[in-house]
Amino acid sequence: MNSIIASIRRQLRKSADLKTRLSAQRFFKEKVLHYGVKSAVVGKIAREGFKEIKDKKKAEIFSLCEVLWHSGYMEESFIACDWSYRIHKAFEPADFRVIEVWVNKYIGNWASCDTFCNHTVGTFVEMYPEYLGGLKKWARSKNRWVRRASAVSLIIPARHGKFLKDIFAIADILLTDPDDMVQKGYGWMLKAASEAHQGEVFVFVMRHKAEMPRTALRYAIEKMPKALKARAMER
Repeated sequence: MNSIIASIRRQLRKSADLKTRLSAQRFFKEKVLHYGVKSAVVGKIAREGFKEIKDKKKAEIFSLCEVLWHSGYMEESFIACDWSYRIHKAFEPADFRVIEVWVNKYIGNWASCDTFCNHTVGTFVEMYPEYLGGLKKWARSKNRWVRRASAVSLIIPARHGKFLKDIFAIADILLTDPDDMVQKGYGWMLKAASEAHQGEVFVFVMRHKAEMPRTALRYAIEKMPKALKARAMER
């Protein structure tokens, strides 16, 4: 197991360059650890690495992901996200405990949050919608990234037209959140929901626009027709 992680890290160090590492930081307000590897290269390393572990038990793959998350490096977190998603067909309800620990313990920036939640967590709740209640608990967390996770986990299901009632419930909880990253997260969730339920999302926005932060509102209406946008933006 250690040899697999060691191999991944050797490849990341070998593929790193200073220009990529320095430019990556400008996308984040918080300090983020980077090797300095381009996203496409990280994806290739993840794919090739998974070939070495694809026949291992889920618990072993989760353990490898835990080690990658624990490092704090952005590229390693992306590989953990990739590997956990690749085994989603083996997900069981009890795996929510692992997912929740990772969200609370390791996510500290928008990129790791969105990469993990859009795919791994979103797929999990599509498989086991009884855990939507867990996302609503996340929405009340003191941790800004856990609150963002509650919303961005539903981006893909929202695009599929699913869970509209729960999407509105989470948006209600986050409605006046002062954190801009949370506002962008739930606004994005509403925008995704508008792809299948434009009318319902527009009604929600109009009902709440007086108290909804403008950042969230702009995200929510981004894909709507100009006439609806204009109405939503009226003071």
